[in-house]
Amino acid sequence: MAALGLLRTLTTTAVLTTALAAGTALPALAAPAAPAATPVTPAAPATAAAAKPDYATWQADIAAVMDQADSYVAGRLASVPAGQKPAIVLDIDNTSLETDYSSAFPTPAIRRTLALADFAHDRGVKIFFVSARPDLIQSVTQYNLTSVGYTVDGLYGRSIGDLFTEVSAFKTAQRVKIEKNGYTIIANVGNNTTDLTGGHAERTFKLPDYDGQLS
Repeated sequence: MAALGLLRTLTTTAVLTTALAAGTALPALAAPAAPAATPVTPAAPATAAAAKPDYATWQADIAAVMDQADSYVAGRLASVPAGQKPAIVLDIDNTSLETDYSSAFPTPAIRRTLALADFAHDRGVKIFFVSARPDLIQSVTQYNLTSVGYTVDGLYGRSIGDLFTEVSAFKTAQRVKIEKNGYTIIANVGNNTTDLTGGHAERTFKLPDYDGQLS
């Protein structure tokens, strides 16, 4: 094999030398074959985000949860131990107000949440709102809540320092404050898991957020 390779090299050299001596053009050398193109797999089309449910569907989904909350709260308030101060904690956006489904101001109340708050408040329950909204707009938020019918016994929004705290941790800390003031939180209602995790409530009720599509 080595001898064959040497013979080919000598033959090629002789051809080139002869051509140069005769002044003729060099013989064309075959261009190396282009490497085969790597097949490109077309990118899979992006999965379209699920459309936000329409208003009627949203209200029906809320009703399914609030039916359970109404039943629980009514039963829980049928016998309140002497000296106990029951409270309910509510998130605001898309829990108490129709934030993502209305551009009006004041933002309308979610009827079922307002009905539960009224029912409980008429029976001595304090209604507290814990929101990720900044407290810089607290007066606007309180005006909105009261103007659409809510009784506000306490409103907790995030200070500038709280904006750097995880929402769930902030909301848990506010429920702890409410308990330290002597209240028993019988129900905590929100539409996001950050509204509900962390304990410090006898029962939690999660309204729909459709995988985070609602604030």
